Amino acid sequence: MLGRLAALWGFVGVFLFLGSAIVKLSLIAGQIQIEELSIWQWIVMCAWICFMAYYEGYQGFQKGFSPRVASRIHYLLLNSNPIRILLAPLFCLGFFDAERKRIVFIVCLTAVIMLIVQLVKYMPMPWRGIMDVGVVVGLSWGLTSVVLFTAKAFFTKNFNFPAGVPE
Repeated sequence: MLGRLAALWGFVGVFLFLGSAIVKLSLIAGQIQIEELSIWQWIVMCAWICFMAYYEGYQGFQKGFSPRVASRIHYLLLNSNPIRILLAPLFCLGFFDAERKRIVFIVCLTAVIMLIVQLVKYMPMPWRGIMDVGVVVGLSWGLTSVVLFTAKAFFTKNFNFPAGVPE
């Protein structure tokens, strides 16, 4: 029972973390006055969307982050303890009970993302909106892949992506 609770809390926490970022950035991206964009801004926006879809969505999320998160969510089902239950979303994201290299990577990536977020806040419109559109595409791809990989981890027998938990 506690394992199910931990797995559910891990999934919901990751879902809300990514989903809230998508909603917040979508509101900002929605402020773009499409009819006022120059040809150059359209080209940049289209290129940025393609870049973020491929590198953030496909390479970052679908090929690495999402299957690992799904595997860690599934791992919680049978391997929960009080700390993992309480901090299940952070466990699923890899902030603890992971290989040292993975924890360092996650912490550094989080710090870099937070720095970029702070810098992008100072960009004028429409450039900030253009950046946010691309990020929304990448995050949406990522959230979708987390949901699909989690379903695969729980409902198929051929999911064997490592959870990355040190033994």
